[in-house]
Amino acid sequence: MATDAPPPSKEPHVLPSAEEFAEVHQSTEFGELRRSYRSFAFPLTVAFIVWYLLYVLLSNYAGGFMGTKLFGNINVAFVFGILQFVTTFLIAWWYSRHAAAKLDPKAEAIKSRMEKRA
Repeated sequence: MATDAPPPSKEPHVLPSAEEFAEVHQSTEFGELRRSYRSFAFPLTVAFIVWYLLYVLLSNYAGGFMGTKLFGNINVAFVFGILQFVTTFLIAWWYSRHAAAKLDPKAEAIKSRMEKRA
């Protein structure tokens, strides 16, 4: 069974020092990477938690509304429940695209620069 991974390097692996890690942690480039992550992840996390809690609260306190039949045996609660799964997968897909486009290149640049210094 063949894999696409390159063979492991024969050179000894040297880790960056604690001072080098601290220096990178304080850099503007790393700060920009953190800001880019936080500006995407935090608002989406808050929005999803609010959406989830709305679903739970409506299920507990608005039984009449949630029990409203839309068609056949499908009611509002069922549709909202399915939408919980849909939004979870959409957020995961959206995050993977965001990470690939914005986060991964910045992280890879920092990583490769640290590996060259070590």
